[in-house]
Amino acid sequence: MLLPRFLRSTYRRDPIPSFLMTMGAAEAALGGVSSHGGLLVLGVMMFGGALGLKWLQSLRRPDIMMDEPLTQHYLPSQSSQAELPMLSITKKRPPNL
Repeated sequence: MLLPRFLRSTYRRDPIPSFLMTMGAAEAALGGVSSHGGLLVLGVMMFGGALGLKWLQSLRRPDIMMDEPLTQHYLPSQSSQAELPMLSITKKRPPNL
């Protein structure tokens, strides 16, 4: 249950490095299983490069979570419209059908 949530949040945050890491891991796995050394080396290099790119992006990005959390109000504290008048219930006959 935690793995899909982790992958979704990772892909949402850093889509390009995550895609390159997935592609590199797949190439490395295919190269290792099928005994193709070139594909294995290419996959490991791609995975390492994507990991380095992700690390560089994390260094450049300011850490927003360290600041005070912002409170988000969905409704204003006071209504901008006047109050509605009270409805009076009048007894009417139902229409004859």
